[in-house]
Amino acid sequence: MNTKTAPILVTGATGYIASWVIKQLLEKGHTVHTTVRDLNKKKSFAHLEKIAAQSSGSLQLFQANLLEANSFDTAMQGCEIVIHMASPFLVTNYKDAVKDIIEPAIIGTENVLNSVNRTDSVRRVVVTSSIASTYGDAIDIQHTAHNQFDESHWNTTSSETHQPYPYSKVMAERKAWEMQKAQNRWSLVCVNPALVLGPSLTAMTKSGSVEVLEQFANGMTLAGVPPMWNGIVDVRDVADAHLEAAFNPNAEGRYIISGGTLSLLEMGQILRRHFGPKFPFPRNQLPKAAFKLFGPLAGFSKSFVELNMGYPIYFNADKSKKELGIHYRNIEASLVEHFQQLLDDGVVKKYIP
Repeated sequence: MNTKTAPILVTGATGYIASWVIKQLLEKGHTVHTTVRDLNKKKSFAHLEKIAAQSSGSLQLFQANLLEANSFDTAMQGCEIVIHMASPFLVTNYKDAVKDIIEPAIIGTENVLNSVNRTDSVRRVVVTSSIASTYGDAIDIQHTAHNQFDESHWNTTSSETHQPYPYSKVMAERKAWEMQKAQNRWSLVCVNPALVLGPSLTAMTKSGSVEVLEQFANGMTLAGVPPMWNGIVDVRDVADAHLEAAFNPNAEGRYIISGGTLSLLEMGQILRRHFGPKFPFPRNQLPKAAFKLFGPLAGFSKSFVELNMGYPIYFNADKSKKELGIHYRNIEASLVEHFQQLLDDGVVKKYIP
């Protein structure tokens, strides 16, 4: 593969992780083709143009829509590597799970990979999946060997009506593998990150982790948090993993990318230690029984409470360490850095005594 001169396509330019991937590629001198939904929304990709101007690589922006067939053909011309990162991100606030989350994820993957099938130059495809594609509910940990999820696990418990966001992730990844197996020109590597924390390259980022931290800061969790745990990883480690997945000839299959596990209460305690008692960070973990009673008022269904609270979850990231050479950053430091950035960007209001 003539990877230094052939352009590399990254879909979903304005995403939290995608911005870091593009930054690394540009700084390594690559030509990056990247897609946005609307070329008129210059503000959303101004940070990328600035990075490009200061690096030895070059950036070309293309307009493309996940739900339009052939939409990615032009951007993909001449590319040997395609990193497909564009995906709908709506865990809450959706009207119709199938239309808003599931179809865009699956059809989007299908449209991008149909373009790959039409583009003879492509040799390697990297798809951003999620650890949500390895398990559906926290209770699934009880059926694992060694009390941890690894790359052999698949989410079999989510559906259109129960946990539609994880369902969209696992169905999109399964679609990618199905399409890869139907041909033999291009190889596929899937990157499955845990909850991503760490600095964003733009204040406009939307991500699940921002939502969690905003709730910590606005007092919503002051009375206490549910007994829930998250695998956590620094955004820069996730970007490193994508580059390794793209360029390392030995990379194959799926890779769980996780720097460790923290409970919501531990996250609150870490932030309190660092930022002091001024913010309404959670101080207590409320018992599962309380959420069974009041959960529906806070938007937690009874089945969600039953299946997801009270089960610490752990992820085995050894494959990524061995095969991709990832050395994970300290997740407590990533959490602190992320919250500090939300303060600096004004996303979270500074405490005024």
